[in-house]
Amino acid sequence: MAENKVTTLKEAIRSFVHSGDCIVFGGNTTNRKPYAAVHEIIRQGIKDLYIIGMCAGGDSDMLIGAGSCKAYINAYCANSGYTNVCRRYKKYIQEGKVLVEDYTLDVLPTMVHAAALGLPFVPLKNMLGSDLANKWGIPENIREKDSKLHRKKLIIDRNPFRPDEVVCLVPTPEIDVAILHVQKASPDGIVRIEGGLLYDLDCAMAAKHLIITCEELVESEELRREPHYNQIPSIVTDAVVVVPFGAHPSQVFNYYDYDREFLMMYDKMTRDDESFDEFLKEWVFDVKDHEQYLEKLGISRLMDLRVIKGLGYVPSAKGRVQE
Repeated sequence: MAENKVTTLKEAIRSFVHSGDCIVFGGNTTNRKPYAAVHEIIRQGIKDLYIIGMCAGGDSDMLIGAGSCKAYINAYCANSGYTNVCRRYKKYIQEGKVLVEDYTLDVLPTMVHAAALGLPFVPLKNMLGSDLANKWGIPENIREKDSKLHRKKLIIDRNPFRPDEVVCLVPTPEIDVAILHVQKASPDGIVRIEGGLLYDLDCAMAAKHLIITCEELVESEELRREPHYNQIPSIVTDAVVVVPFGAHPSQVFNYYDYDREFLMMYDKMTRDDESFDEFLKEWVFDVKDHEQYLEKLGISRLMDLRVIKGLGYVPSAKGRVQE
């Protein structure tokens, strides 16, 4: 009999996310970001996270601003179209409140892909000749004292097969837990993602533990009828949590669009410390769980975000460029 991995969000976070962990989130900027899980991480007071921020958005930004992040391995952090550089992320880096290392938006996903394959490092040429190769955000003396950080950002060496060629060797991250928000999952942990897969499969395969939050719980027999539409097998998943609108205010393909007003509000309230503290109080700490979060948003607002069948989005929900 298949194992039932369904649990509550509170229990999933308590069991698989711990202070000092290396964590990665699925989705992409404003697409399928696991915000409900992020809120619960903050509520539980989990600190000193090492975040792998590939195509990150307000999820990583919120954790940084809440003081939950110790080191941020960076490629990109923006609520695209609303906040072109996330403000808490920018402030904490500029003030030296969080360790940060920069890679490119193609190098970091390649590092995670190599981690999913079980490789200790991967040779690349992408960053050669740029300051991304020549300058380190986290110096070696700090790296030597932190077992969660690799001793070096990268190593430039000769290609052993073509000695006249130079390559850049980058380490693969050792990820403790990945959290993905998806459309459908079965009680035993089969995952079906509709629309863009993005980097979610690599994140899932690279991590020691995988938490899935989903819009719908579907019987495994139904998902197995069309296995070619499934991406992640049950053996990879540790916990399944049913969290409708669990990616709000980001979008979920075939289910709901961005919450334009909420993203604009978040942009405004992350501009200074006092406003951000007010945001956390109102939308995270004073809200005991995701169910209460949805009640606060209101059924009418949520239904307005439901995509139009055949169109795939809500025309009125389309955003604007940051002022």
